[in-house]
Amino acid sequence: MRIAHFCDSHPDRSDGVATAVATTVSLLRGAGHEVQLYQPVPLLGGRREPYGVRSVPVPLRDIRVSVSPLRAPRPAPDIVHVHTTGPIGIGGMRYARARAIPVVMTWHTDLLAYSAFFPEIQVGAALAALRLRLGWTVRDYLRLARPGTGRRDQLLRLGDAFMDRVSLILAPSGKTAAGFAEFHRVPPVWTVPTSLALADDPSGRAEVRRSLGIPPAAPVILAVGRATPEKNPSLLLASFTEVSRRISGAQLVMLGVRQRRRALLRLARKAGVAHALRIVPPVPHERMAGYYRMSDVLAFPSTTDTQGLVLVEAEQLGLPVVLADPALATRPGDSSDQGQVGRLSTPARADRFAAALCRVLSDPELRERLAEAGRIAATAYPAGGYLDRLLAAYSSIHPTTSGAPSERTGR
Repeated sequence: MRIAHFCDSHPDRSDGVATAVATTVSLLRGAGHEVQLYQPVPLLGGRREPYGVRSVPVPLRDIRVSVSPLRAPRPAPDIVHVHTTGPIGIGGMRYARARAIPVVMTWHTDLLAYSAFFPEIQVGAALAALRLRLGWTVRDYLRLARPGTGRRDQLLRLGDAFMDRVSLILAPSGKTAAGFAEFHRVPPVWTVPTSLALADDPSGRAEVRRSLGIPPAAPVILAVGRATPEKNPSLLLASFTEVSRRISGAQLVMLGVRQRRRALLRLARKAGVAHALRIVPPVPHERMAGYYRMSDVLAFPSTTDTQGLVLVEAEQLGLPVVLADPALATRPGDSSDQGQVGRLSTPARADRFAAALCRVLSDPELRERLAEAGRIAATAYPAGGYLDRLLAAYSSIHPTTSGAPSERTGR
């Protein structure tokens, strides 16, 4: 099978979209399928992919904007798979529509939720409407600039236009699949969580603790990902302040932080916990296991994520997680007939989130029960299971392709 993937998230970006795309492409190629990958690459220097799109970085943002036109894939793909709705993703939609090629779209990002935090969502929406020639009026575009129901309604109109151009939607979680109820016209939706295999290194635990200056016996809370507002770092710090009052010597490690380091430190100093906070920039993926191994619990304060791949990584290595988003409490691979307990989740309130973290840190039996449930679920849904579901989704819209049976959530 030949699949063209279109993604606006560049490969060096430490986010779930880039990780999911890299995993998907690697699995498909490993299974013998041909993948044509459109993704931003630097303006100067060699292309890491034959269809890499020349791009320039946006100041103060970890994003790149394409500055060269997309080259038509040769030979033409059987399926176009769109991962984002930026210029590259929209280019993929237009290319497929002009040639009557079926389109699969993975809804990696909750654009409605992100619109409250990132002005580029509104800018991107306006550009998408222009490139898709939706015939919007000046008033339609102005509605995007005003927070509130008008903006949300306009974004939903744009989402309906995406749906009209897509043959199949892939939702990375049940939470994401349920969110499509807001749209008016939705193609078939398959719930296909991304699974990935993280290289383990049990010996990395002590090395990471030493490098961070954390005592061997200190309780460690780990948070992985950006510290921008949509990830709710204020909830994390407020919760850790309460944890540090209850559990002596507790440490917080925030891994993967490029932006807002000074703002985080100011908040931590104001709360009196700066001495117990370690802020770490992104590290190579092969070093992630050491951070998971040296921690006692993963704190996930975000309520805007569609899946949270760091949850999957942590649970593969037996690290229990605490969420501030009950909608993500069910793991990929969870099975009720095995009596598994779901992820420990709370409302997005500092007192409740802190209480849950304290429970895990102070109750070894609970910690092991959550860790074992996570390991079982990760084993039940390996990367190969994700590939089987993905191929089955492809085969549902392209009859000449083949794939294993898959669970489906249809509309």
